[in-house]
Amino acid sequence: MLRADMLRDRWALTLRDAYFNGEQLVRDLGISIPPQLKGLHTVIGWPRVGVESLEERLDLEAFRWADGADSGELTEIAEANDLFDESSLAHLDALVYGREYLAVGSGDCDGECPPLISVESPLDMTLMWDARLRMGTAALRECAADSYIESGPEERMLVLYLPDQTVMCLPSESGGWEVIDRDIHNLGVVPVVRMANRQRTADRVGKSEITPEVMSITDAACRRLMGMEVAAEFFGAPQRYILGASESAFQDADGTAKSAWETYIGRVLALERDEDGNVPDVGQFAAHDPTGMTKIIDLYARIMSSQFGLPPHMLGYTTDNPASADAIRSTEAKLVKRSERRIRRFGAAWQQAMRLALWVRDGEPPEKTRRIETVWRNPATPTVAAQVDATVKLVQAGVLPADSDVTLEMAGFTEAQRQRIAVDRRRSAASAAGGALMERLAALSDRPGGSLPDVVEADDGDDGL
Repeated sequence: MLRADMLRDRWALTLRDAYFNGEQLVRDLGISIPPQLKGLHTVIGWPRVGVESLEERLDLEAFRWADGADSGELTEIAEANDLFDESSLAHLDALVYGREYLAVGSGDCDGECPPLISVESPLDMTLMWDARLRMGTAALRECAADSYIESGPEERMLVLYLPDQTVMCLPSESGGWEVIDRDIHNLGVVPVVRMANRQRTADRVGKSEITPEVMSITDAACRRLMGMEVAAEFFGAPQRYILGASESAFQDADGTAKSAWETYIGRVLALERDEDGNVPDVGQFAAHDPTGMTKIIDLYARIMSSQFGLPPHMLGYTTDNPASADAIRSTEAKLVKRSERRIRRFGAAWQQAMRLALWVRDGEPPEKTRRIETVWRNPATPTVAAQVDATVKLVQAGVLPADSDVTLEMAGFTEAQRQRIAVDRRRSAASAAGGALMERLAALSDRPGGSLPDVVEADDGDDGL
């Protein structure tokens, strides 16, 4: 049943992927495009712009314990799995496909090594979800079998994740699947987390940001671009007409008829009077004006910006009067709020995956009282001056201590920068303490009869014992 669900959803996921990559097939209405130009393909990348504009504001920076304890073990697991780079891939797939999966397992090395956290595409993985318990009951992943047997990339295998074990299967000669390996972990939970986007109560699987409305507007804009291409082919050069000309005007000196293009691009068009002495009339039709189609495309851009919550200038639609910095930030308010909602949803998935990783490493679940937090970069675009000014006012009012890590976070420093600042503070404190100690020793040595005891006197004459 799990594999049937995965294969059933694959077509819809592939369609969203095609729109994201600009590879979708635009449906031709069969009215205005001549057969000779049906092979012409126009692409407009609005789905990619909309999705990437949201993903670019989702920057996972660190994992930490909520109680402020040392989070070195969390950082070690995250860095061993390159999660701070892999997280952008997971977020992008979750926005394009509507969901992404995080699979947790034990390390491959023989000795002690951090647990593995891998990002898996929904094209090759599915999960059976229990909405009441808010966790998965079984998961299935289809992947290449070259890690278990010597085979080509076309050879596939299944990995079944269960609460007590992970089962690996290969295709059998009878047409079914044969179990080749089992990993008995007895965790009691399925070590797979689903990172869902735009969930609803009746739809926990998640929905893509590339909605049917986005696909419809994209197709319409592509057809308008196609119409502009066709118009450029037929009406790019203004059409001319000649009334009352003789046949010789369209022939070479030897009587061979000129091609239509040679006649059109001739710099000098010499025409003789007819037998009655009348000069032929020469005129030109008005050239095609693409302004009407460009206005329609601008309309589609405004509609698309409302669908994605993007400022119009991100889709190439601009006005004559450039917007101020404050106006641009105000137009980004909806995009910032959407980013904050995704941070809350995706952050919960990352926290659950990290708890599973600690569970796999230690053989027992972490204490429920110890909560894991994810640290994200601010999805808004405040100026550095505004952030620092607000932080300084809080410190001056006594709300925040000046040496707190929270103060540095509010000032806009990243996790790596805050760690370096903490090291510098400890170094400065140690240097100051050492300087004070040396001053006290110097003061004691300057007193009359206040010479420092030598090593023998300090050791109380025990001959070094």
